Amino acid sequence: MKLWLPLIGFLVLVALAIWGLAKPADKTIHSAMVGRPLPAFKLAPMVPTKPGVSSADFKDGKPRLLNVFASWCVPCAAEAPQLARLKAAGATIEAVAIRDKTADIQDFLARYGDPFAAVGSDPESEVQLAIGSSGVPETFVIDGKGRIVLQHIGDIREEDLGEILAALEKAK
Repeated sequence: MKLWLPLIGFLVLVALAIWGLAKPADKTIHSAMVGRPLPAFKLAPMVPTKPGVSSADFKDGKPRLLNVFASWCVPCAAEAPQLARLKAAGATIEAVAIRDKTADIQDFLARYGDPFAAVGSDPESEVQLAIGSSGVPETFVIDGKGRIVLQHIGDIREEDLGEILAALEKAK
């Protein structure tokens, strides 16, 4: 019997490897911030025609979106039509512009559209990191009490609109 133990052990390892490769991977990134309140912050306005963004703004009883973006971000430009659709569907969208310049943000908004009710300047990415965002673009659904309900990582695509609108509706 001792003679067969190495072969049995090898076969068990092979079976585990095959099972691990055959099982579909969960590619969902789970945010530690979902269900938690936004951390306290107050960002100065990024463009002169819009107000800045503050965590206090999100506690008025109305759910809204918080979009983290930058003018130098190619996927941010790609998601612009979807943000316009969300705004047309009645979503209020506020933005955090990270590591950017006013002139560059103004050019970006003129070129790709401006769905934002407010745009705050986050030059050192402090707010971006505090809310659990690790890149751009990212969009958060915030309920009327200032709690993060959903974190959408990456650019919003057409197939994502339903999920985001449903999360906004549920957050009421």
